[in-house]
Amino acid sequence: MRPAMGGHLAMLAFSALVAGSFALGARAANDIDPLVMTAARFWIASAVLAGLAFAFGTWDNRVLRAPWRFVLLSGIISAYFVSMFEGLKTAPPISTSAVFTLTPIIAAGFGWLLLRQRLTGQMVIALTIGGFGALWVIFRADLQTALAFDVGRGEVIFFWGCVAHALYTPLIAKLKRGEHTLSFACMTLLGGAILTSIYGAREIIATDWMHLPGIVWITLMYVALFASASSFVLLQFAATRLPSAKVMAYTYLTPTWVICWQLALGAPPPRQLILVGIALTILALILLLRDDDAPKAAVAPS
Repeated sequence: MRPAMGGHLAMLAFSALVAGSFALGARAANDIDPLVMTAARFWIASAVLAGLAFAFGTWDNRVLRAPWRFVLLSGIISAYFVSMFEGLKTAPPISTSAVFTLTPIIAAGFGWLLLRQRLTGQMVIALTIGGFGALWVIFRADLQTALAFDVGRGEVIFFWGCVAHALYTPLIAKLKRGEHTLSFACMTLLGGAILTSIYGAREIIATDWMHLPGIVWITLMYVALFASASSFVLLQFAATRLPSAKVMAYTYLTPTWVICWQLALGAPPPRQLILVGIALTILALILLLRDDDAPKAAVAPS
């Protein structure tokens, strides 16, 4: 399989798994502190990845070099996860996932700044279409709300987390030095677990773990095993095979996946006008993936 094709398949799975964290996270966000949820998911996910790495004999001791890389990466991605759960306290899952689709535009900027990855004309058009589609969903298909720029507090909080996520993607390609993807992801998660545990120690101690609602434990297990452990491996695998803008282009599928998740969980379907914005984000994804002239990221062995 060509490296680029593997990257595309990884990001397709990534977008579906991430969408589940929005749908489930909205149901648990008000029952647990975001820092506590993030710390717990990181500890569980890092333990799972470490176990898998040692079980399959793929642990790579080279990840122990330059540990400052994981302090930086884990700090950035921790900011993203904390902001997501904080934002989900007040913002609807579809709207929050639409904010997430703004990351390709931001990632393209960071990709040029850090890796000198340049955009083609078609990529610019695709990112613009996707951005308009995302804003249409964020403003809930209400033109008056858009003109008044009436953005909810949850969306604003999560937007800054998405900026962190967009920076994280090209940084992987910049900082990874040929280490095995599983080990590299494990160290990033472990760094996040340590940082969030130190910063949120008071909240972690104050949490009544024995009496948390069942939905919190379901969400925690999902985000730890699928939206953290699995998605970290998939994202880091793809980030060394595709340009940053194309990696993050798959976030355009997230609102669609979120709607599927919500329908499966019994939620009512969204307004039909909102589907227009989602259709634009899917069109943007198609345009980005058809742009074969985009520069390829350097491929690192996994």
